[in-house]
Order: sequence, then structure tokens, then C-alpha cells
Amino acid sequence: MTTVLKRDVDRFLKEMKVHYGDVWKIPSSKYLVSPDFVVVDPKTGKKTKVSFVSLDDGEVVGIVYDEMG
Repeated sequence: MTTVLKRDVDRFLKEMKVHYGDVWKIPSSKYLVSPDFVVVDPKTGKKTKVSFVSLDDGEVVGIVYDEMG
């Protein structure tokens, strides 16, 4: 189930880049069909879909995101 976060989108992605080595903007990614998070900037209304990407062994390898508008 997708979680909605009301935060500054740019700051959220910057913080993700600090904690995860790989943060990719991949608009057509299959991982974004059902994202883990939708981050909504309360000031601008900008929305970004964010999903964690992991290997079969369950090790998290990165974050995939795409702006919705």
C-alpha cells in the first residue's frame, strides 16, 4: 500500500541520496506502478513517486523515483 508523505520533495530525495548509494530517476520503471511512497510538497503541490528496489535476496540496492507533476 502506498504511503503519502507531505514533505519538501527535493529535500526528501536529497536525504535519500545520503542514506542510499543509488537513487535513480526512471519514469517508466515497473517499480513505480505501485510505489512505496508518494511524496507531496505542501507548498507547491509537486508529487513524486518513490519505490525501493531490491534483489531477490532481499538486499536493498537503491531507490527509483519519478515526478508526477
